[in-house]
Amino acid sequence: MSITRKPLDGPTRAPMAHRERVEWHDHAVNQLIAPGLGVLQVSTQTGSWVVPPHRAVWIPAGVAHAHEAHGPSELRTLCFPTDVNPLRLDRPTVLSVSPLLREVVAVLTGAEHVPDRERELTPGQRRNLERVALDQLQRVEALPLGLPTPRDARLRDVAALLAADPGDERTLAELGAAVGAAERTLSRLFRAETGMSFPQWRGQLRLHHSLKLLAGGASVTGAAAACGYATPSAFIEAFRHAFGTTPGAYRREAAFA
Repeated sequence: MSITRKPLDGPTRAPMAHRERVEWHDHAVNQLIAPGLGVLQVSTQTGSWVVPPHRAVWIPAGVAHAHEAHGPSELRTLCFPTDVNPLRLDRPTVLSVSPLLREVVAVLTGAEHVPDRERELTPGQRRNLERVALDQLQRVEALPLGLPTPRDARLRDVAALLAADPGDERTLAELGAAVGAAERTLSRLFRAETGMSFPQWRGQLRLHHSLKLLAGGASVTGAAAACGYATPSAFIEAFRHAFGTTPGAYRREAAFA
C-alpha cells in the first residue's frame, strides 16, 4: 500500500461525486472529518467507519486512511496540532455532532449554505469559532460504530464474502465450509481480532452497508432486503438503536443536509 503525506494547515471543504475516492494518505496533524452532505466511508488499516452528516470521525495524526463517497457528498475537515486532542483519542473514532458544532464546521469550511457575509472571517472571528469547536468536541459522545478489519486470512475471506453480499444468510458454519475453516475456530478468531461476536460483526457490516445504500437513493424496504433483514420493521428498529434516527429520516438528511 502506498501512503502519501498530505499537507493540511486549515479547514477544507471539497465536493465528492458518488463513488469518488481519496486514496491512502496521512497527515502530520489531527483531523476531524465531518461530511456536510451524503455519506463518507473512512477506511484505515484496522477498520472502517461510515460517516453520515450528523456524525464525524476523528483521525489522529499519522494514521493512514482513505475516503469513499456514497451518494453526492461533501468532505469538510478541521485540523488540530498534535498536542490539541480534546477527547484524548489515540485511534480513529466516530463522534456524535451537535447542531452547534455542525454549524461551526460549516462556517469555518465556507459551506455553500452559509451567507456570503459570514464566509469571510476575520482572524479574531476564526479563532473564536475554533475555540467553540474545541469546546464542543470536549462535550461530544464517542460512538462504537467502527467495523474492525480482521487480520486472519480465513476471517478476511469470510469478510469478503459478506462485503460482496451483506444479505448473505449463511451461518458461520456454512461460511467456514466455504473458506476451509471450522466454525469454532472462526468464532474464536472473530472475538479475538475484532472484539465482537460474529453476529455482532455481521450486524455492524449490514448497518454500514445500509447507510451507503440509503445515501445512494435506495428505499428503506430495498435497503432492508439487500442487507438481510427479515422485515423492514426489523431493519428500522436496528437502525434506530444504532444511529438514533430512522432510516427514512437519515435518508432525507443525507440527501439534503
